[in-house]
Amino acid sequence: METKNNAIRDARTLGIPKMLLLGLQHMFAMFGATILVPILVNNYFKGEGLSIQVTLFCAGVGTLFFHLCTKLKVPAFLGSSFAFLGGFETVSKLDTGIFKDMSMGEKLPYACGGIVVAGALYLVLALIIKLVGVKRAMRFLPPVVTGPIIICIGLSLAPSAVNNVQTNWLLAIIAFTIIVIFNIWGKGMWKIIPILLGIAGAYAVALILHFCGITNPDGSAIFNFAEIAKASWVNVPPFEFCKFDLTAILAMAPIAIASMMEHIGDISAISATVGENYVEDPGLHRTLIGDGLATSLSALVGGPANTTYGENTGVLELSRVHDPKVIRLAAIYAVVLSFIPKFAGIISTLPAAIVGGVSFILYGMIAAIGVRNVVENKVDFTKSRNLIIAATILVCGLGFSSGLTFQIAGTSITLTGLAIAAIMGVLLNAILPGREEDKE
Repeated sequence: METKNNAIRDARTLGIPKMLLLGLQHMFAMFGATILVPILVNNYFKGEGLSIQVTLFCAGVGTLFFHLCTKLKVPAFLGSSFAFLGGFETVSKLDTGIFKDMSMGEKLPYACGGIVVAGALYLVLALIIKLVGVKRAMRFLPPVVTGPIIICIGLSLAPSAVNNVQTNWLLAIIAFTIIVIFNIWGKGMWKIIPILLGIAGAYAVALILHFCGITNPDGSAIFNFAEIAKASWVNVPPFEFCKFDLTAILAMAPIAIASMMEHIGDISAISATVGENYVEDPGLHRTLIGDGLATSLSALVGGPANTTYGENTGVLELSRVHDPKVIRLAAIYAVVLSFIPKFAGIISTLPAAIVGGVSFILYGMIAAIGVRNVVENKVDFTKSRNLIIAATILVCGLGFSSGLTFQIAGTSITLTGLAIAAIMGVLLNAILPGREEDKE
């Protein structure tokens, strides 16, 4: 079964083995960024932070829960959110009140408690949208707002791709080249798993170079297998229940403003990619409920906040397979991996350069989807209001690369560039005269 844009909507027509490979492709796409969050948080908490096993488990279960909440319709993967990193850092530095004599490991559950509350705020927005109606709510998010936001989502990730590529240009170019060759000239199944082929091919070359004694340009080894040797084959993720304190809640919960704006942009991007209006069906309130509950449930057992992943949106565009069942397979893989530390460790050895070569295409795809969204909706840029809105969104989204940090009641709060862009876009669209719906 195919859509008008030749995309495959029912992956069962390809057969079970091919579906399993497609799910594997999505898992590889999300893996690097998902495990990077606990790695960064561990730096803040001096090695006593989030568990990679718990993070993978929560990403998988959260994705499956999101699909249930959205009637199994939305092909989105929920991985670790980077938006809350600033909040984790703030909580790690708390040294007054009950936090005065706490170890880093004792502070972590309170940070997770703040994320539980942040996830609950999604439900508040979902209720508001349900009450006022999605059409009325989306008047504040027309294509002139969502298009540039989607562009920002892709381009804001670009520096990460470039930084990874620079660790080993050869491996990055090999991964990039394989993906392009199979996506352009590949036939049948080869054409729809270019990401998996690019990763596998470049990984094989990297292994050969490594065992031949060749290193990265900076002299570091291409692979480090030390962690694999120490990891056990089977182990239950070390779940830890969250705790609540007002100070930690004030540090974490307001970040939900940023992540909710990013969520709306991501759902718009997925809708534009697939050619379905998921904002209306199953409804933005349902996607918010799914994301919010997945975030709260993750933090409840010691995991990070979850968010819809742009990397997997890029895979949807590149593979042209838009079946949500494939995403659910990736989620199941993530859950299984969370119980097999050694296998997860093997995947985590994937060189950063290969991730960069893959991301070079995926992140660019997201930005291109935003451009297409603007073009297909015939946004009129001869109008000054539209130019002003788009220009402001692009500058905010890309200019505030480190976000905007301010103090409220003694607590440091950081809005990401994407959140600032979304807020400014919504405000300008509401304030500036000349909206199309005002003429109706």
